[in-house]
Amino acid sequence: MKKYIFVTGGVCSSLGKGIAAASIGTLLESRGFRVSMIKIDPYLNVDAGTMSPYQHGEVYVTDDGAETDLDLGNYARFTSSPLSKAHSITTGQIYQTVINKEREGKYLGKTVQVIPHITDEIKAQILRIGNVPETDITIVEVGGTVGDIESVPFLETARQCIHELGHENVLSVHLTLVPTVSGDEMKTKPTQHSVKELREIGIQPDILLCRAKKELDEGMRKKIANFTNVDVNSVLSAIDVNSTIYEIPLIYHQQKLDEIVLKKLGLELRPAHVEALRDRVEGYKNAKKTVTIAMVGKYVDLHDTYKSIDEALVHAAMGNDVRVKILKIDAEKLEKGAKPEDLLGSADGILVPGGFGERGIEGMIIAARYARESQKPYFGICLGMQIMVIEYARHVLLLEGANSTEFNPQCTDPVVSLLEEQEGVTKMGGTMRLGRSATHTLADTKIRQAYGSEVIWERHRHRYEFDNRYKESLETAGLKISGFTPDGSLVESTEWDGHPWSTGVQFHPEFTSKPTAPQPLFQAFVKAAVK
Repeated sequence: MKKYIFVTGGVCSSLGKGIAAASIGTLLESRGFRVSMIKIDPYLNVDAGTMSPYQHGEVYVTDDGAETDLDLGNYARFTSSPLSKAHSITTGQIYQTVINKEREGKYLGKTVQVIPHITDEIKAQILRIGNVPETDITIVEVGGTVGDIESVPFLETARQCIHELGHENVLSVHLTLVPTVSGDEMKTKPTQHSVKELREIGIQPDILLCRAKKELDEGMRKKIANFTNVDVNSVLSAIDVNSTIYEIPLIYHQQKLDEIVLKKLGLELRPAHVEALRDRVEGYKNAKKTVTIAMVGKYVDLHDTYKSIDEALVHAAMGNDVRVKILKIDAEKLEKGAKPEDLLGSADGILVPGGFGERGIEGMIIAARYARESQKPYFGICLGMQIMVIEYARHVLLLEGANSTEFNPQCTDPVVSLLEEQEGVTKMGGTMRLGRSATHTLADTKIRQAYGSEVIWERHRHRYEFDNRYKESLETAGLKISGFTPDGSLVESTEWDGHPWSTGVQFHPEFTSKPTAPQPLFQAFVKAAVK
C-alpha cells in the first residue's frame, strides 16, 4: 500500500509549511525512499501565473510549463521529487474540471455537489500521483490555514483518505505557532485551538511541528501533548534558524522526525544519509568570507518575490566556500536620481532579475551601464538580459530610441520585441513561452565555460525576445551573442566582449539549483564576484 502524508498549518499563514513538507521529503529520501510532493492552493485561480508578485511571491515554473506556487521551488531544492502540472492543485483547477465533466454529462444527471464530486476529484488527482510505481510516499501540503473556509474541501478530502486508506497508510502533520509574549513567555493556547479546529473537521494530527523562537522544553511539550491528544514524542520544535533554511531538515533529524514518520507508517527504518547536506550547511555557516550581490529589481519590497534567485545565490556561495549578502535595490531609486555608485559601489556583483511592465526599467538600464563601465560582474536573467541589450544599443551603438516594445510599442529601435507566436494572444494565463527547452552555447563564451556543454536545457517564462534585425550591428559594436535556440532563430544569451564576467540569459536558471548541486551560471557569477 502506498503511503501519504498531509501537511497542514494553523494559527496564521506564512509559518513555513512548504519548508516543513520539503524537509520531511529530504529526510525520507536520505533513507532511500522515493518521494513525490504535491501542493494544494485553495484559491480560485487556475494557476499562479496571473497573480501579482506582491500577492503571491514568486511564480515557479516546471519543466512542462506549469506556473505554480513558490513552494514547488522549495520541493525542487530540497528533494528529487518529480514536479509537473499534476503536482500543483488549485481550487480553480478542480472546479474547472468538475464543471467541464458536468457539461459533458459525465455525472448522468446527478446534482453536482462539493461532497462527493469536488472531494472525489481532489482525491483522484492526489491518488493519480501517489499510485505511480516510482513513488513510495506522497507528501501533500494543504495551503492556507485550518479554519479558512476555502480549505475545507481539501481537509475533508484528507479526512476521507485517512478513513479509506487506513491510518497506518496516511499521516497528518500539523504545523502550528507557539508565540512568545512578555519577554520569553511561550504560549500554547493558539496551538491548542488550531488542533481543536482540525479535530472538529475529523482529523487527529499524528505529529505537531511547533514554530517557535527557541526549542520547546519538556514541560511545554507535555502540556501541548495533553491538550491535543498527540504523543509527547511527536510534539517537535520548529525553531527559527539564522544561517540558512537548509539547516531545518538537520534540526528535524536531530529530533528524530524521520524515525517517527517511518514508525507511524510502518516502514523500514533504513540508515539516514544527510552528510552531504550537513557539510554544505556547516561550510556555509563557518565561511570566513562574504560576497555582496546587488539585485536591482522592481519587486524588492516582498521577501519571496525572487525566492529561487535568492536561494540559487546561497547555493553558489556554498559552492564557492563563502557566505552571500544580497542587497535588494529598488530600480526606481536609480530612476529618481540616486547615484549608482552610492547604491551599487559596495557590491561585488550586480544581478538584474526577471519582471514585467515599464516601472523601474530605466533604473535597471542605469544599473547595467554601471556594471559594464565599472567592470563589475553582471548577471541578467530574462528581463535582465533584455535590459543588457537595450543598454548596449543606447550607449555603445548610440541608438537613443532603443527599447522593448513591451515598454514603448512606438519606439524607433525595438531591439527587444514580442515573440512572433505571441502576436494576437489576448488570454494572459498560461500563454507565454513556458517550460524546458534547449539552448546551443557557443565556444569561448562565459556560458559555455560555466556549463561545460554545447547543449543545455533550462526553463523559460516570457513573451519578448531579442530582435534579430539588430543582431549584426550589435555584434559589430561588441555585444557577443553566446547562445541560440536549436534552430538558430532566437537569441538565448549574450555577454559584453572584453568584460571580466557578464552574461544575460533569456531563460530562468534559478529554477534548477540545489544546495548540493549549485546552478552552473550562478556558481560562475559568484566565483567572479569573489574575485
